[in-house]
Amino acid sequence: MNKQQVLQRIIETLKVDLDVAVRAAQTAYETATHEENIAENKYDTLGLEASYLAAGQARRVEEIRQSLTLYQNLSLKPFDQVLGIRSGDLIVLESASGLEQHLFLGPDAAGLKVTVEGTLVTVITSRAPLGQTLLGKFDGDELDINVNRSQQSFQITHVL
Repeated sequence: MNKQQVLQRIIETLKVDLDVAVRAAQTAYETATHEENIAENKYDTLGLEASYLAAGQARRVEEIRQSLTLYQNLSLKPFDQVLGIRSGDLIVLESASGLEQHLFLGPDAAGLKVTVEGTLVTVITSRAPLGQTLLGKFDGDELDINVNRSQQSFQITHVL
């Protein structure tokens, strides 16, 4: 597995998510503007609720579209032995209990999970505490992170 494969899978996943979101937004819009949903009295709120849903769906479409654009324009560079981890790097962490976690430090779409060659890769950003902690780190560095009010230790075992 390499960074380019992960980036390509992220882009593919975002395209599918965008398609689903666009269809959901269109359905919500059609529901909100349908003549049968015009309020007949002050308690008839179906049209209003549908319009709130349509607005939320439209925002979601725009968020995914922005994420997709960021990833399509992302220029991947080899791991820099001087600067350490930065956006666009693929990182493997190992917990104190020996569990491995594959992370892609990206510009957006935090929490997105993709599978590449049978391995689950989670997208994180530098806005998250873990992403901030990883910036500038190197292979072999150890991290102590507070997760759900408990201290967890990880070692960076590989960076691409």
